[in-house]
Amino acid sequence: MQVQEVKHIVSTARDLLVGKVPLPVDQCQEITRALIYKFLSAEDAASVSLGGAPRYFTGDRAECRWDALMSPEQTANEVDRRYRDGMALLGRADVMPAIRTIYRDAYIPYNDPIILRDFLRAIDRFDTDDTEKIGDAYEMLLQDLGAQASAGQFRTPRHVIDFIVAVIDPQKHETILDPACGTGGFLASAWEHVNRAGRLSAADRGNLARNLAGYDISPTMAMLSTVNLFLHHQQQPVVSVYDTLTSEERWNDHYDVILANPPFMSPKGGIRPHGRFFSNSRRSEVLFVDYIMGHLNDGGRAGVIVPEGVIFQSQRAHTQLRRLLVETALVAVVSLPAGVFQPYSGVKTSILILDKTLSRRADGIAFFKVENDGYDLGAQRRLIDRNDLPTVEAELREYLRRLSAGESVDDFTPQTGLVVAKERIADGGDYNLSGERYRENGPVSARWPLVQLKDCCQSILSGGTPSTAREDYWVGDIPWITSADIMDIKTAVPRKFITEKAIEESATNLIEKGNIIVVTRVGLGKIFTNDFDVCISQDSQGLIVKEGIDANYLVWVLRNKVQEFKSMSQGSTIQGVTKRQLSELQIPLPPLEMQREIVAEIEGYQRVIDGARAVVDNWRPRIAVDPEWQLTDIGEVAFFQEGPGIRSYEYLDGGYPIINVRCVRDGYVDLSDSRSVDPEIVKQKWSHFRVEAGDILFTTSGTIGRVAIVGPEHLPLLMNTSVVRFRTLNDSILSNEFLYQCLRSDSFVDGLKAQATGSAQLNCGPSHIKMMQIPLPPLATQQAIVAEIEAEQALVSANRELAQRMEARIAAAIGRVWGDS
Repeated sequence: MQVQEVKHIVSTARDLLVGKVPLPVDQCQEITRALIYKFLSAEDAASVSLGGAPRYFTGDRAECRWDALMSPEQTANEVDRRYRDGMALLGRADVMPAIRTIYRDAYIPYNDPIILRDFLRAIDRFDTDDTEKIGDAYEMLLQDLGAQASAGQFRTPRHVIDFIVAVIDPQKHETILDPACGTGGFLASAWEHVNRAGRLSAADRGNLARNLAGYDISPTMAMLSTVNLFLHHQQQPVVSVYDTLTSEERWNDHYDVILANPPFMSPKGGIRPHGRFFSNSRRSEVLFVDYIMGHLNDGGRAGVIVPEGVIFQSQRAHTQLRRLLVETALVAVVSLPAGVFQPYSGVKTSILILDKTLSRRADGIAFFKVENDGYDLGAQRRLIDRNDLPTVEAELREYLRRLSAGESVDDFTPQTGLVVAKERIADGGDYNLSGERYRENGPVSARWPLVQLKDCCQSILSGGTPSTAREDYWVGDIPWITSADIMDIKTAVPRKFITEKAIEESATNLIEKGNIIVVTRVGLGKIFTNDFDVCISQDSQGLIVKEGIDANYLVWVLRNKVQEFKSMSQGSTIQGVTKRQLSELQIPLPPLEMQREIVAEIEGYQRVIDGARAVVDNWRPRIAVDPEWQLTDIGEVAFFQEGPGIRSYEYLDGGYPIINVRCVRDGYVDLSDSRSVDPEIVKQKWSHFRVEAGDILFTTSGTIGRVAIVGPEHLPLLMNTSVVRFRTLNDSILSNEFLYQCLRSDSFVDGLKAQATGSAQLNCGPSHIKMMQIPLPPLATQQAIVAEIEAEQALVSANRELAQRMEARIAAAIGRVWGDS
């Protein structure tokens, strides 16, 4: 199943529930229980297919199995009864304590058999072949509900989990913990790793299952983790609902191996930990690393994912934590690319490898850098052919092997990293764990000193908002801007103007032209070089640049730090970075002449990008209408038809594909987000909505006027509502290609939008289309116009590609500044 497919199923299920179960947390619980119910039934079916017997739906539970619920012969009332009975019986079943816990006292909080049946049919489209997808479904719920980001819960990709587990190499006799286990990915991977390592006896498997433990603060996550482990054939998973950071109940439990991707963010108001932590902090990432380090047995080891703030932030708690790591447990740091957690977050992270025994033997820390993890770093995370993880894993395992065997690492020269002496890391007292900082004789930045941002500035000035109750403050001619006024690094459009008196009597400051504005709160990460005097709000800081520093160089280098800003952000209601954090950012500082050369190179690329984007953004197919041409009602020369309204509960996995609004892109068809229906139903009632090759598709809802032509490779295909197909009635009068360009033209789309209805979302349909007219020149003229437009389209496409190439060159130029190859 693709991510979009999972998301669509979850979204459909929520839409069906929302009228009966208004609270998001209750919707989440209903969806989760239904998913687990289906997974358990699928386990039974798999067992039977292999010659075994069902385990969960036997005896009086047999009639409640999932396929019985989905039988077309079942009425809604019968489905309702069987599902309620099935949950109640599972809550009392003797099959597994975890299953009893999940369904004990479970009930359906509404009485509407038809809604329940439709809801279960939506869940039925969920593929049971991959148990990991149950976690995907839950995380999509969190994302939709806005809960995931605030909790800092980003699903760890399975290939990253497997990498960490392979490096840590848990053994069958060891105790293993994930103190923030989520859906149990680390525990499941550890279980599989140990099972693959050698043949285990029944006793070994039992001991291993008891040695695996997970904690999570959320009962639902603990429930998901339990079921995930069970579906990996652990009979009695030990997953506890437990607040690792505020409870002392399990404080004295220690483990041989700890694997974790703990929450990156702290809740509003911060964590309120008890007093047994080493770190004096309320930041969750600091406390979790502290907990993991302190709860390893002597000789224990851990792999933990941390945000970049743990690596370099200068706050006292972060520095103390890094010092303790370097002195007692840390053996390696693996830097991951910023997009690993897409589509949930673009946050930059690293992996800390802890080993108390090896740390005592080692004089240094190994640093490795993963540039590519086998997937692109966009929201879709598509497979690519570049993957550094296998090389990093092999080199890191060799480093650990040498330490374990007591062999020298003096000649260890990894392709993907370097080893840095602990003494050097301790120099200066900040214990910075960014490997790039310590590179020598390689990256360009090694020749340029790293300095703090404050050393590049005469001063850093904060902003403020003059009192809005004082009208005399807001009738001046001095621009005052917020982050919303900053368009890009060269442009800001002030909407408000203040007086000299407002500056004197408020916290705002005047930033003279030629300096830099950095947004550090609302709109975090926006940067602007001001070419006019301007005052700033409290969401920004003004960098007054020193002589000998090129302000444009600072802007481009700081642009590279935006993700770092976000990883450093803190605050209860508004996330931001402090003035001190900003001032202590480290940047490479080449000589002024070199700064100017770098800026000239980058801005040369940017000018090309600006020109190319102007072409892409402003070009539209335009047909200069000759007054001599006949204007014709479109219905006289073209057939058009809107698709039927197909309900979500009629969708199937597989079957006859449907094209919806999301599938019609500007100029092409994308079926990656399409749905399907029963081919027999298509024959019975929708056969006249089947799309043919050459049909022109036009969207009539939301974004009106996306147009694409269907090719034979897209067939078979059925239209859905809000998609209208066009076809010329007589190609000796109107060519299909000319009709396509007419439908794409601004005059046609704007004319249709003028008739559209709806406030939040514009909609139109055949009744509006039939009032539209198109020009009808001679056929030879139509062909000439189409040829000219297609030639222009080729140039536009070339400009789009040129802009992308120049963006890559800018990224490479900035990367060289930071020492990237």
